[in-house]
Amino acid sequence: MDTMEREQAWDLLCEYTKSESLRKHALAVEACVAAYAKKFNEDESKWSLTALLHDFDYEIHPEAPDHPMKGEAILAERGIDPEIRRAILSHANYSGVSRDSLLEKTLFACDELAGFLTACSYVKPNRSIHEVETRSVRKKLKDKAFARSVNRDDIVGGAAGLGVDLDEHIEFCIEAMKQRAADLGLAGTQPAAIAAN
Repeated sequence: MDTMEREQAWDLLCEYTKSESLRKHALAVEACVAAYAKKFNEDESKWSLTALLHDFDYEIHPEAPDHPMKGEAILAERGIDPEIRRAILSHANYSGVSRDSLLEKTLFACDELAGFLTACSYVKPNRSIHEVETRSVRKKLKDKAFARSVNRDDIVGGAAGLGVDLDEHIEFCIEAMKQRAADLGLAGTQPAAIAAN
């Protein structure tokens, strides 16, 4: 089964991932990666599946190097496309799998940033991605106490590896996540029209 439908990928994610925040993280990364697929004129479906499944095994294999190596074996059993599996392996710095393809570079570039943008949204008055601006994200990146678990080097290196300016990358991902704000739980506590005033 080389082509899995998104619904099947979502079911697979939910089978192994019970945490709501981890599921939302998968959706946030998917929003960013799929938007880049569209921009680069790549296979949006394949890129979406890769992003959705990149951390599917994190709850059962929270320690390196089990994640994503043991997860990759599960994906292989399920007949997931080798290109998707390789990209998932490559998103872990310790996997020994280099990031060569555009998909691999994009997944890595979006992973930590999507998590960081979610954290930035949560501290806004309406807990909304619509309130997040690139300038404030750059400021928060310098604050080591904020979202401490997010690897800043991966965010900076991810943008560089993708060959995009960091500010443009942040802006692009904010816009991508705005399109899916409701799914991500980041639409805010008030309607966007009210929040914008």
